[in-house]
Amino acid sequence: MRVERLRGLAAAPRATGSVVVIDVLRAFTTAAFALAGGAREIRLVETIEEAFARRALDPSSLLVGEVQGRPIPGFDFGNSPEALERADVVGRTIVLRSSSGTQGVARAVNSTRTFLGSFVVASATARALERLGDDVALLAMGWAGDGEGEEDDACGDWLAARLARAEFDVAACLARARASRAARNGFDPSIDWITPGDVERALALDRFDFAMPVRREQGALIARAER
Repeated sequence: MRVERLRGLAAAPRATGSVVVIDVLRAFTTAAFALAGGAREIRLVETIEEAFARRALDPSSLLVGEVQGRPIPGFDFGNSPEALERADVVGRTIVLRSSSGTQGVARAVNSTRTFLGSFVVASATARALERLGDDVALLAMGWAGDGEGEEDDACGDWLAARLARAEFDVAACLARARASRAARNGFDPSIDWITPGDVERALALDRFDFAMPVRREQGALIARAER
């Protein structure tokens, strides 16, 4: 198994094999908490308009997401794992739009299989990749898809070491993620769109024992929990 490291939206079309699109803070942590809370599926969209169009077709859908980190007017929730953990999502479809993670999934058009990647589902994702046995591309999204995110790089380092069966300092990896710009925002009282609770949940390694593979169904990108 060859493991390739890529960063940012521009690199997404080059990702081949089994692709893990990594967005720790916060989209694919939020997705994991929603699925763990009983959501039926995550529908990933690129634009706000797509999200509202989906709710027009299915009024029971919950719209979740952000633009440049901030909640979107008219959406049910911002991109917050803390909020989704507390919400009643059982049986609901979550329509997720983010400035980074969902954009990367949409652009990873040359993958044979795509997974949503974050610390909370790290081991389950690695096991799914090992079962497939394909070459792997780890795509760290960073802030707004620019590839500049220490938390996403750290999660990629963890996955790469796990797949290589290499010794790895997990504590140092999580400390690096905690020191990232995105994580520091969560503890800045002047920033109200990310919370300390979001950060703590995002750094809860292996909180959940499922992977989040993405399938294209009738043109839609849909992720569900898979054990």
